[in-house]
Amino acid sequence: MNLAYIPSPSHGVLYLGPIPLRGYAFCIIIGVFVAVWFGNKRWIARGGRSGTVADIAVWAVPFGLIGGRLYHVITDYELYFSEGRDWVDAFKVWEGGLGIWGAIALGALGAWIGARRRGVPMPAYADAVAPGIAFAQAIGRWGNWFNQELYGRETDLPWALHITSSEGGRVPGYYHPTFLYESLWCVGVGLLVIWADRRFKLGHGRAFALYVAAYCVGRGWIEYMRVDDAHHILGLRLNNWTALIAFLLAVAYIWVSAKKRPGREAVVEPAAVASGGPAEGVSDGVSDGSADGVSDRPAGKTGAEAGAGAEGEEKTASADKG
Repeated sequence: MNLAYIPSPSHGVLYLGPIPLRGYAFCIIIGVFVAVWFGNKRWIARGGRSGTVADIAVWAVPFGLIGGRLYHVITDYELYFSEGRDWVDAFKVWEGGLGIWGAIALGALGAWIGARRRGVPMPAYADAVAPGIAFAQAIGRWGNWFNQELYGRETDLPWALHITSSEGGRVPGYYHPTFLYESLWCVGVGLLVIWADRRFKLGHGRAFALYVAAYCVGRGWIEYMRVDDAHHILGLRLNNWTALIAFLLAVAYIWVSAKKRPGREAVVEPAAVASGGPAEGVSDGVSDGSADGVSDRPAGKTGAEAGAGAEGEEKTASADKG
């Protein structure tokens, strides 16, 4: 018996009076708020308007939830459509079951629709929200803890996860807390993107591509530790193949994009520039630092230059009168 371990919650649902609050859904909701809040800070620092990230998220989040659920149901269809199963359960998102690959794919489609409606370049938007998405994933993974799901192999390490439920084919015991490993990895990915963005001035979608590539590296080794049923192709779990393909595409995008369009976008939101831009964008330093917020914008005249210009105009006017 392990003397030290991570306990599992006895229930995945809390009740506020008659209202059920499911831990899985709560983690997703908190993650979405964090992603939008942090993405908004980064968007303002890059010269965009406050509120644009949230407006586009109105499209991205529902699409992402649908995509995540579709990926899960398609890749684990036997949980819902095999003999003795109820296909209606495929719609019960609150009980768990979202595939990150589907969420990113359809979420990106929703974001593209929202960005088009706002007249915002999609790559710039993706760069701004990339670290926030990683942090949202870190929070969302704790939903697996509430549901006692997606854990790894048995272990006697002091941070082992104690599974107590025997429902759904679970075997009570002590297992690798892969949800925790991925949560910590996602925090590291978010910090990596922030650092690289500051250091190399990533733009044109490269910050988002870095997030995808870095996440895939961690997801690859975490998949090897998981013991839940999964489809295999040539001996590899389906998610390993997906991670490998996504990693290669992300790295290729970074390489090609850096050669074709180095640096950052001069303007991330044309409407903000036309209206003078948000004042708070100059001082915000959450993602890029205050210097970054200023360097990409044309500098105005200093007080001395303005005074000199006015004096010159007065002299010219006097000469014309003479």
